Amino acid sequence: MPLTPAADSTHFYYGLDTLFGHQTKNVACLFDVKRLDDDEPPWFVLHAHPPLPDDLAKAQIVVFSAEGRQISGIVRSTERLDDGSLRLNVEPD
Repeated sequence: MPLTPAADSTHFYYGLDTLFGHQTKNVACLFDVKRLDDDEPPWFVLHAHPPLPDDLAKAQIVVFSAEGRQISGIVRSTERLDDGSLRLNVEPD
């Protein structure tokens, strides 16, 4: 399925669990969203373009706007691509 334009493709939130508890951070970057309809409920691929914070690859949850609504989900896997971008596979919660 083609990438769908995100409603706000320059800003999203992500959560990390650290030694000091849960931290919510935000990142300002360009991103694209791809909906994977093979699963029920459908998963999303969040493709974030650099510059990116170093800890984004360790994100456990994300919240972003796409398809005209706010979507939150659990990051099930991440992949750093050759161009420096990051692919996050997100299961909606």
